Amino acid sequence: MDSDASTASTASDAKASEARQWIKILALYQKPNHGRSIFEIAVTAGLFLLCWVAMWVSLGISYWLCLALTLPAAGLLVRLFLIQHDCGHGAFFRTRSVNDWVGRFLGIFTLTPYDFWKRTHAIHHAGSGNLDRRGLGDIDTLTVREYEALSTRKRFLYRLYRNPLVLFVIGPTYQFFLQHRLPIGLMRRGWTPWVSTMTTNVGIVAFAGLGMWLAGVQEFLIIQVPVTMLATSIGVWLFYVQHQFDETHWNHEEDWNRHDAALHGSSHYDLPPVLTWFTANIGVHHVHHLCSAIPFYRLPKVLRDHPELGGVGRITLWESIRCIPLALWDEDNRRLISFRDFRQLASG
Repeated sequence: MDSDASTASTASDAKASEARQWIKILALYQKPNHGRSIFEIAVTAGLFLLCWVAMWVSLGISYWLCLALTLPAAGLLVRLFLIQHDCGHGAFFRTRSVNDWVGRFLGIFTLTPYDFWKRTHAIHHAGSGNLDRRGLGDIDTLTVREYEALSTRKRFLYRLYRNPLVLFVIGPTYQFFLQHRLPIGLMRRGWTPWVSTMTTNVGIVAFAGLGMWLAGVQEFLIIQVPVTMLATSIGVWLFYVQHQFDETHWNHEEDWNRHDAALHGSSHYDLPPVLTWFTANIGVHHVHHLCSAIPFYRLPKVLRDHPELGGVGRITLWESIRCIPLALWDEDNRRLISFRDFRQLASG
């Protein structure tokens, strides 16, 4: 047993050392190109506006045609969120204030209070893969032992939370439409989360009011609400599959290493080119967690220059579907398992 523990510790140290070496290499890709950043914002926002207008015009032809345009519009809204995401990491512009103000403005359209989200997302990055730091900014995940210790009612509630309809449809809608209207989780941590949330709310009301005035109340709602609902579901799915996959790593504080967790606990979601564009290369998530200051448009160059990173934590679109049932961290076997797997373990 001591020999096995020593071997495991040596392997863990080697992985951590490898991850730290990558930090130095990836630092070369951090510097944003202002022209490229402005171009990405202009293209994404311009296409979103064009798509929105096309949906509005198509209402006079067929609502089904309007609904068909919901998918690209939602994809573009996701892309705007991911630009906001890069701003939150200080990756899109060289000046912090420019990143922050662009992020705050985009938060009006993504229903995300930027400064509040930025803080919770930083907490996620600081403790990703750490079993003792689960909480803000994460998909709630229990270990097998924790689930076994729950009462019948609490087991039911956790299973309900983990139901795909709740996790990827009802939950995202609740989170972005309602939960983000208050700084839930940071309500006692100063005035910044409150100012961020309330000013974003004012901006959302102004945006909605302008949209209703220009397009009509009913027209605005039947376009914007489905687009936003679909975009939030896509966003939560992306976040889920980037950390809830077969080869992910979780450890307790004493065995956890931030760099190792970033490289081996985050997936490389290898999507088809069109989906990669709409999701702003966020699928290269292991590299992003290792060096979050890299602008999304530089991530493909990282993989081209260092193809060995392409196979780390790689999952395809089809393979990602098999991640949906994963719900519990099995500490003994060091892997995520489904409720069905849990029942088999319990009965065995």
